[in-house]
Amino acid sequence: MDITLIKTFLEVANTGSFVAARDRLFVTQSAISLRIQRLEDSLGHQLFIRSKAGAVLTAEGQQFEPYALSLLKIWEEARQKISIPHGYSRALSIGAQYSLWPGLGFRWLDALQTTMPELSVHGEVGMPDRITRFLVEGVVQAALLYTPQLRPGLIVEPALDDELILVASYPNATLENLDGYVAVDWGPEFTHALAVALPHLTDSGQSLALGALAMEYIVNRHAAGFLPARSVRRYLDEEKLYIVADAPRFHYPSWMVWREDIDADLAELARKTLKAVVHAAEKDQEYLVDELSAMEDYEPVLPSQNTNE
Repeated sequence: MDITLIKTFLEVANTGSFVAARDRLFVTQSAISLRIQRLEDSLGHQLFIRSKAGAVLTAEGQQFEPYALSLLKIWEEARQKISIPHGYSRALSIGAQYSLWPGLGFRWLDALQTTMPELSVHGEVGMPDRITRFLVEGVVQAALLYTPQLRPGLIVEPALDDELILVASYPNATLENLDGYVAVDWGPEFTHALAVALPHLTDSGQSLALGALAMEYIVNRHAAGFLPARSVRRYLDEEKLYIVADAPRFHYPSWMVWREDIDADLAELARKTLKAVVHAAEKDQEYLVDELSAMEDYEPVLPSQNTNE
C-alpha cells in the first residue's frame, strides 16, 4: 500500500478537513481527494463523510485509524533502522519548534551524543503542526513544543517555563516612550494576556510569526518586542538589547512530547539529557528574572496554561 495514502488519511482524520490537510501537506485539494478516494477503493469502504463543515470519519474509518497508525509506525521504524550510519548501533530523531531549537535543541542533541556515542541523532525543526505530524507518523520520537497537540500515542510532559520579557535595541526605553514595537506571535494565550495588560500594544503595525527568531530582527533595528529571558542574556551583556524595566513579564511554558512506544532506554536517555539542558537554561533565565524583580516591584502576568487534561 502507498504510504502516502496512509499519511493523507491520518492528516484528514486529525484536522477534520480536506482543506486543512491540503495546507499541512502542501499539495492541492484535488490531490487530497484523489488519495482518499484511492484508499477507499482499496479498502472497499467509505472512510469519511464529507460536508461543507469538513470531513468526519465513518464507522469504518474509525476502525481503520489505529491500523493506519500502526502501518505508519512500522514503515518509519523500518526506514530509520536501515538508514543508521556505519559505526552507530542506535538511532533517535528529535524535533523542536523554531523558537526552541537554537537555545535547547542543539544542546539536547549534543548531550545525547555525548552520553551515548553510539547513538545516531537526527534533528527536525518546524512549526507545531509539522512537528506534531512527524511525531504521529514516527518521523521523530521526541520533541519540544510550546503548543502541543494531544494525539493518540503521544505523551506530553512539562519542560521549561519561559519568561517573556520586553526588550529594546536602544537604552532607556519605557512603556511611555516605547518606539518600534514589533508584535511577536507567541500564541493565543500570550496575545490575550497582552491585550489585557497592555492593550495599546495590540495595534502594532509590525508583526512576526517567528518566535525567538525575531530576536535577530529586533537586535539589528530600532525596535522592541517580547522575547524569552533565557535567549536574550548574551545580547544584554553585549548591550545590544536593553530591558524595558517597567513592562510586565509573561510566563510561557514549553513541553516535551514523546511517542509512547519509544524504547524505554532511549526514552530515559532523552529525558535525562533534556532535563540537564533545561536546568542550564533555567539558570540563565533566573539571572534575568531576579534582576527584573529587583528593578521593579510588580507581579508577573499569568496567561492561561496548557494542561494535559
